[in-house]
Amino acid sequence: MGSLDLPSPIPNLKINEKTLQNLFKSQQNHINFFFQNLNISQALSFTQLLLNSNGTVFFSGVGKSGFVANKISQTLISLGIRAGFLSPVDALHGDIGMLTSRDILVMFSKSGNSDELLKLAPCARAKNVYLVAVTCVEGNGLAAVCDMNVHLPLERELCPFDLAPVTSTAIQMVFGDTVAIALMGARNLSKDEYAANHPAGRIGKSLIFKVKDVMKKQDELPVCKEGDLIMDQLVELTSKGCGCLLVIDQDYHLIGTFTDGDLRRTLKASGEAIFKLTVGEMCNRNPRTIGADAMAVEAMTKMESPPSPVQFLPVVDHQNIVIGIVTLHGLVSAGL
Repeated sequence: MGSLDLPSPIPNLKINEKTLQNLFKSQQNHINFFFQNLNISQALSFTQLLLNSNGTVFFSGVGKSGFVANKISQTLISLGIRAGFLSPVDALHGDIGMLTSRDILVMFSKSGNSDELLKLAPCARAKNVYLVAVTCVEGNGLAAVCDMNVHLPLERELCPFDLAPVTSTAIQMVFGDTVAIALMGARNLSKDEYAANHPAGRIGKSLIFKVKDVMKKQDELPVCKEGDLIMDQLVELTSKGCGCLLVIDQDYHLIGTFTDGDLRRTLKASGEAIFKLTVGEMCNRNPRTIGADAMAVEAMTKMESPPSPVQFLPVVDHQNIVIGIVTLHGLVSAGL
């Protein structure tokens, strides 16, 4: 394949550093206006409404506000709260059938005058759904037909024409996500419960996976006896992909470990004498170990702890019998 040809830049176009800095400062000021003028009592009533809901909290919106509404619904779902996104267009073509009288419909709109939401509101009300408008313009049409209105104070859009929804969507997101975290605290959601909703993510894996879920076991273990000659165990040392040997007695009790690093040091110190040395003579008889029921993230912490990091941990039971081995590579491959 040839080299990638990047598109030629348009001549005479350049972003001024001072201009960009001023834009960030202006956006900060606009968002600060929101924080300084938000009606906390109104926000609290909204949050309490969602907390007390015994149905599903649906979010809706058009355009950029719709993307924000969808994102906030996904955040609530990840916290174990029944929520969903309802497209105002699709709702009028059958999706409104998912609404029940126990549900809440939260509609995000900067102006509060979006035709799609104004058409959706009376249809949802006909199903006895509790309606909430979250808007930036006071005295709007949507607020007038809803049971509750939350006003998000908007000084102006960052856009020089005060048109492109960039500041309004930012404060919508800040508002929705902050309410979500308030609900998380009020529901006393534990770290384990949160992790259970994110089993494929690193957070979930670190809080759910135990050593026994990621360790090598049985035929995958690089084991040898302390009387075995080092040179006779080179295949076992290199073929199992662990970078070590687990030295055991006849009952599988752990005696020590011998690593490829130990092999190099022994060869350097002993020379040809290595051909007569046993693994037991050169192994580490006080290795770090871990139990199968320990959290996988604990194994990683133990590997990285002083005096020096290690690449593996033998897994032993309460009788010091080897039942597995967990490697740093295995933990990283598991996404921890």
